[in-house]
Amino acid sequence: MRTENVGRLGEVLELMRLLWTLDHGLQSTSKRMSTNLGITGPQRLVIRIVGRFPGISAGKLADVLCVHPSTLTGILQRLEGRGVISRNRDPRDGRRALLSLTKKGRGFDALRTGTVEAAVRRALSKVAGDKIVSAREVLEALGAELARDHGEGSV
Repeated sequence: MRTENVGRLGEVLELMRLLWTLDHGLQSTSKRMSTNLGITGPQRLVIRIVGRFPGISAGKLADVLCVHPSTLTGILQRLEGRGVISRNRDPRDGRRALLSLTKKGRGFDALRTGTVEAAVRRALSKVAGDKIVSAREVLEALGAELARDHGEGSV
């Protein structure tokens, strides 16, 4: 479709088109990260959050990411298997595991180029703060609606 025809899509289809473009970019960058850095975009996000909140439980991590805990199972298993994160029993509740970064994980936690995060940082630096707040509101509302449509908790 030629770009001059995009305006005729209307508000909903135009936003869906942009979200599709964003999703494609996230997937492509994640694949490049896997090849170049050895971790995917979602794995890096988990690493970054665990790095910010050492000792976080898997359930709390799922809450922070607004996903069902089962969604994280594969990511956590892969990161633990590669020696990037460690799980330690919660001394107050033996049924819970607390997550922390290993030395190798702390290396992945360091800021790098070629990541989704670096692209987001560059994009945010080009946009006024009030527009970032508005974009966040739109994305949160959309996430909540999609979660509601699937009977999940809101974002």
